[in-house]
Amino acid sequence: MKRGKKISENCLKEETKKISVKEGVAYSFMDGAGLRYITPYALAIGANNAQIGFLTSIPSLLGNFSQFFTSKAVEKYPRKKIVAVSIFLQALMWIPLIILGYLFFYKNFDHGLSATLMIVFFTLMVLFGAFASPAWNSLIKDIVDKCRGEYFGKRNRILGITSILVMLACGFILNYFTKINLLLGFGIIFGIAFIARLISGYFMTKYYEPKLKLEKGYYFSFWEFIKGVPKSNFGKFTVFIGLISFAASIASPFFAVYLLRDLNLSYLIWTVVVVFNSIGTFLFMPLWGKFADKYGNLKVLKWTGAFVGAIPLLWVGVMFVLPINVPLVIVYLSAIELFSGFIWAGFNLSATNFIYDAVSNQKTALCISYYNIINGIGVFIGASIGGLLASMNFNIFGIGPLLFIFLISGIARYLIYLFMIPKIKEVRGVKEYHDGEFKKELKKMLVPPPFRFLKHHHTSTSSFIVPKL
Repeated sequence: MKRGKKISENCLKEETKKISVKEGVAYSFMDGAGLRYITPYALAIGANNAQIGFLTSIPSLLGNFSQFFTSKAVEKYPRKKIVAVSIFLQALMWIPLIILGYLFFYKNFDHGLSATLMIVFFTLMVLFGAFASPAWNSLIKDIVDKCRGEYFGKRNRILGITSILVMLACGFILNYFTKINLLLGFGIIFGIAFIARLISGYFMTKYYEPKLKLEKGYYFSFWEFIKGVPKSNFGKFTVFIGLISFAASIASPFFAVYLLRDLNLSYLIWTVVVVFNSIGTFLFMPLWGKFADKYGNLKVLKWTGAFVGAIPLLWVGVMFVLPINVPLVIVYLSAIELFSGFIWAGFNLSATNFIYDAVSNQKTALCISYYNIINGIGVFIGASIGGLLASMNFNIFGIGPLLFIFLISGIARYLIYLFMIPKIKEVRGVKEYHDGEFKKELKKMLVPPPFRFLKHHHTSTSSFIVPKL
């Protein structure tokens, strides 16, 4: 009888894994048609550089602070219900964003007021999504209890492919409507995002939810978590990711600003450059997952973390390429974005799985809440500093405000990496491998046999994503 029940639960988990892929694909439609175009939309309604920074910093801070209440909600309500309701509320936020565009383009809303209201509505959208994050991750950890690296790697590939195709299609849509009716173009793609998120919420209601047992004494306060950071391996890891988020967010909100406003590229060209980041992610995510399962998440985190600082520094190199010609700049930036996708795919995947390995099932939602709060504080401070610097008018040795914050971001990432990474220890039992073997496997990964990538098929979205650039 017990064996039959166990087999039945295993079947339910396997079915939920498949449903999770469908739910994630629907989310990717919202991501590719909506979230990826938030900054271009803000620029279209007149947002300045400081407001672009706030568009990242405020939603991240308030959204992640909302997770203080998620752990308490998990005690009272099913995790599936928490996530599904949050998803539906998040989907509804696309409606006021579309209306805001109408008021700006046709009712002469002031630039400052339009940008401020956009920050408010986008903050609510992020808040609803962030509130669901700990509950979703706690639930999916119970569903995917084996070979997480491989599963999430393959799953994220499917999501990546979907996001790429949707982004390209939306780039064509915006490019077409730029000279006809830009509002209609944004209205179409945001309408797609709205419908897709509703579909995602529907699939969420189909998840199987294993019973969560919360024993007495599992809870500890955020202040207790902070006090324990110096002695806690998970605490040190959380601070490391929070600091990396801080350094990355100094630059990440201004990638679109630099391409669309400073270089004056079209929406289609901007989309093409951005897509290379997603291509790098979906090509290498499944392979990074296998690496993490074999060598440990910390090994992947160390190797990829060593290169995250190089990405914004390569962006500064645009100043040497730009005098040659613009097409070469596009090729150069596309190559950087491909490299960025490759590096961040491994970094974010290993960070996600490190958390799953480091905390017990009953503490997953709570620990993820605190982790994301630290992460949100880092993003808030970093993006606010970036916005302040980007709004200034200066030129240092030919470097303007945006390239300057890219430089600062790269240096900060390297300093944080060198100081923090030696303090973190692996939490999962894996065989110790020499770096030489890891390098050899990595070389095979970078020079794959023909059609190797066509053999993989399966993957939803991690909530522990560090801002990319």
